[in-house]
Amino acid sequence: MLFPRLGSQLVCCAALAPVCSPSPRGTADTECIKCGGVLSAPSGNFSSPNFPGPYPYETECTWLIVVAEGSSVLLSFSHFELEYHAACAYDYLQVYNGASRDLGNLLGTFCGRSAPPPFASAWHVMAVVFRSDRHVAKRGFAATYHKDACGGQLMGLSGEITSPRYPESYPNDAECRWSIRATDGPLTLIFADFQVEGGQGCGFDYVALFDGPTAAAPHLGRYCGSSHPPRIISSTRHLFILFKSDFNIVGRGFKAHFYSGECQEVYTTIKGNFSSPQYPNFYPNNLQCQWSIQLPPGYRIKVFFLDLELEARSSLTGGCDYDRLDAFDGGAENASLLGTWCGRESPVPVTSRSHQLLLVLHTDRSTAKRGFSLAYVGGKASIHPSESKSCGIFL
Repeated sequence: MLFPRLGSQLVCCAALAPVCSPSPRGTADTECIKCGGVLSAPSGNFSSPNFPGPYPYETECTWLIVVAEGSSVLLSFSHFELEYHAACAYDYLQVYNGASRDLGNLLGTFCGRSAPPPFASAWHVMAVVFRSDRHVAKRGFAATYHKDACGGQLMGLSGEITSPRYPESYPNDAECRWSIRATDGPLTLIFADFQVEGGQGCGFDYVALFDGPTAAAPHLGRYCGSSHPPRIISSTRHLFILFKSDFNIVGRGFKAHFYSGECQEVYTTIKGNFSSPQYPNFYPNNLQCQWSIQLPPGYRIKVFFLDLELEARSSLTGGCDYDRLDAFDGGAENASLLGTWCGRESPVPVTSRSHQLLLVLHTDRSTAKRGFSLAYVGGKASIHPSESKSCGIFL
């Protein structure tokens, strides 16, 4: 089952041809079954072929779950029993955050009798792949999914959350809860846009943040109005976000990014090096990672690219429309852009004009590559950075 991309659009087929497999009942019969397909209703359920009976041998099924854009998919399993192998090399089920067959989208591979945990997709598409080999058939699995207009349980190196209907006005009487769990280390939350009905004490519409997995965790702040909340850093691997609106007066809402582990770092030493997540293996999809180099005033920063392999430029526009690495001459993305790279380019070293430099990696929903590795070194500028000469490494 193929899901080719045209630009940033996902194109898929609506149904699958029957799969013919040997019967698991010890006979020479061959069974032809309908297997997989596209599930586009707001909610539904699906199961392995013949469930609750034994699934057929040598079968591969792919279900593509597609809900309304701006929503996420919540997936859970009520029954799970596949042939066991320590590496799930025989019969297995795979869950993808988006279209299947892209390792950067893979959320997990499962077998045996331990059911996968509940999953929430990072966008409105999720894929489930089931495969059996020619030996040992079990009862299989049963799964349920539904669309979640807002809120959910999120995990990963980075992600994005938005208010319902963003950037259109959010609805009245909304209540959304996001519980974010980092894969490693604390979480950083940054609001890229924020416009919520204001009021004294933020008693009408508001966003509340908690330093833990639930609203019972320590309170980090309540925000409303049009001023962006400050950068929030949790003290644990968990962050809980609550958004509420009352019965009247709405706003555009908000968009926020979260980062964790190797997807957000701050470097203050004179020299260092770092790489994209999982380098030299493929980086994950749906990332927006930040690396900030912050040296004392009077210093400048020079970055050397040791290796770079991202998704190639668009054949239609010639631009870095899919995955890209941006460098900014300062501590935020509104600073001057020093460069944007993608594909297998070999960038020349770049030098900041200030004592801070920010690198941001954006990856989209499909096609992952090796990523990048780079080194940096700082040096003092002897004269104003707008002039051509300086001391140290910037001669």
